[in-house]
Amino acid sequence: MPTFVTGLPLHPLVIHAVVVLVPAAVIGAVLVAVWPAARRRWGWPVVVLTALAAVSVPLATSTGEGLEHNLPRTPAIATHAELGDQLLVFVGPLLVVVLALVLVDHLRRRSADRELAAARADGPGTMAAPRVAQGPAKVAIVVLAVLTVLLAAVSAVQVVRIGDSGARAAWGDVHYAPQPRHPGAPQD
Repeated sequence: MPTFVTGLPLHPLVIHAVVVLVPAAVIGAVLVAVWPAARRRWGWPVVVLTALAAVSVPLATSTGEGLEHNLPRTPAIATHAELGDQLLVFVGPLLVVVLALVLVDHLRRRSADRELAAARADGPGTMAAPRVAQGPAKVAIVVLAVLTVLLAAVSAVQVVRIGDSGARAAWGDVHYAPQPRHPGAPQD
């Protein structure tokens, strides 16, 4: 992947995909983990969103490594690069557990739908409320939901740490202060 496009570093542009997609995937993953209705409706779109977030991470690290080799080596850049290299370790497993959660829930619901259809086919008076598989599927859903929330939290924290270290590497100790208004400037 190129490091520069028309003289501008590509990394600051590419990281915006990570900055948007990973937090969106985190929010979606937590919602489908804790809210079964959201899982039914939004489970597969969240899996796709999380996959896009996972793909954006190596693109950002690739452009970052190219930029890193064109800059003087500083402790701030080294810290940022190290933290950036760790993000896929969290977002990749997040994708796997969200996919597993949505898939297990989908299969469990499909099985319940088949039981209901079979009960209806047996005729009136024989239809008992179908029992949704409570055993291993229910336990798997709970375990996967807990893992999803944990990995989502760690991924969110890691994105913040990476962004903070990147800002420190780029801007160092520069602090911004509000500028005084010019006479005649419009009021808020």
